[in-house]
Amino acid sequence: MSGSDGSEGIRLQKVLADAGVASRRQAEILMREGRVEVDGKVVTEMGIRVHPDTAVIHVDGSRIVTDTETVHLALNKPEGMLSTMWDDQGRRCVGDIVLEKAEGQRLFHVGRLDAATEGLLLLTNDGELANRLMHPSYEVPKTYLAEVRAPIPKDLGRRLREGVELEDGPVAVDSFRVVDRSGARVMVEVVLHEGRKHIVRRLLDAVDKPVARLVRTAVGDVRLGDQRPGTLRKLGQDEVGALYKAVGL
Repeated sequence: MSGSDGSEGIRLQKVLADAGVASRRQAEILMREGRVEVDGKVVTEMGIRVHPDTAVIHVDGSRIVTDTETVHLALNKPEGMLSTMWDDQGRRCVGDIVLEKAEGQRLFHVGRLDAATEGLLLLTNDGELANRLMHPSYEVPKTYLAEVRAPIPKDLGRRLREGVELEDGPVAVDSFRVVDRSGARVMVEVVLHEGRKHIVRRLLDAVDKPVARLVRTAVGDVRLGDQRPGTLRKLGQDEVGALYKAVGL
């Protein structure tokens, strides 16, 4: 953050407006109300200038990403696609979709989805954010829809919440519920903050409910929604702020 003499940087209210947080006038109100922090300090002075590529800005406690080089993307990974940026055997992979959108940026995928699993895969060039989102200590929930066979025992949810012992240690879900039933097939929602390999499939296998289809529908507050398979979208400012907040950035 620089001084208010106009020698360097960009006025903070313009930076906030350019980031889509609010109009310049609304940004000034936020500042006067003490709701804006720059590099950990509350800023109320109207003349403050900042460097948007380096300043760490929070509004109401949520991180506002103003660095134009920072990329946050959501991919709806189709079944059969590998969660890698390239494959030496020429198999279809995430990189086939991402590289043309990334404009030369090195992107990190936040965790992996095995080839048979569909759904939300986050990609960013912020390595610290990616690492924290994957680290179990931050307990960022991941939500999955799994198709399993009927019937569902009445105590299954309780057993999964209490924890199931796997070969590499116990795992417990944050929540479990039945979403839909159709004949012999049941769609269940599983929420957990584990990131071990094939964890949802292994967990449901362990309770005799092998998965026929698996879709990740959310990571934290970022949801797949009606995004079409095989497409990328830029995360909105609210979604990005929620991810940073979830991991203390």
